[in-house]
Amino acid sequence: MRAETWPEPHALTEIRDVTPNIAYPPHPAHVAPYVEVLGPAKAVAFLVEFGGVRMYFPKNPQGRSDAEKMIGAEALHQLNKRLTDDYSRIPRPNTWLIHALKAEGLTVTEIVRRLRLTEVSVRKALKAPPNGAAPPTDEAPPKPGDQLSLF
Repeated sequence: MRAETWPEPHALTEIRDVTPNIAYPPHPAHVAPYVEVLGPAKAVAFLVEFGGVRMYFPKNPQGRSDAEKMIGAEALHQLNKRLTDDYSRIPRPNTWLIHALKAEGLTVTEIVRRLRLTEVSVRKALKAPPNGAAPPTDEAPPKPGDQLSLF
């Protein structure tokens, strides 16, 4: 059996940045600062790597953090300007990440392994809208005369 070596997450970011013309899904509002500062490809890699943790975003980065090594000092400084606090919990928008990774061409199995989710949850998320909105219903809205009386 051949031993495989896995690329570092930072190496995956460099690959994604050169991938042209990927139509990423619309992002939810709480992810907007990351997508607008980093761009969708780097935002996906950043959120997969650091999502769910509380992180310090310095005004003057010193080159010591893993986040700075991944996105650069200028991007870290721009995020500090956009976020409300120096310490912020990085969101983990799984539904949007699943749709974004699918748009990048990953299979369901690769998404499951990358995000450490179950296959059932990934398939269910792919059926839902990517920005977390409620799925559209086939029912027409009730007409004023269709409403039941309260008494």
